[in-house]
Amino acid sequence: MGDRHQRFILELDSGQTLLITHNIDLAPRVDSLQEGDVVHWTHRDPRGQHEAGWIRHHGRTYPQG
Repeated sequence: MGDRHQRFILELDSGQTLLITHNIDLAPRVDSLQEGDVVHWTHRDPRGQHEAGWIRHHGRTYPQG
C-alpha cells in the first residue's frame, strides 16, 4: 500500500519549482491538472495523525470524504 504515485511539477511565480507526489493507492488519479487548481496534502492520512488532504480540479475534490 502506498507505492504508486502520480507526480506534478509546479512552477511558482518566483521561478522555483515544486514537486508534488500524489499517492494513487490512497486516492484516485487526477488527469490534466492545470493552473487554478488547488492542492492540499493529496490523500487521507492512513495513520490518522493529521487532517486528510485533497486536490480540487474542475470543481471536483479528490478524494471526497
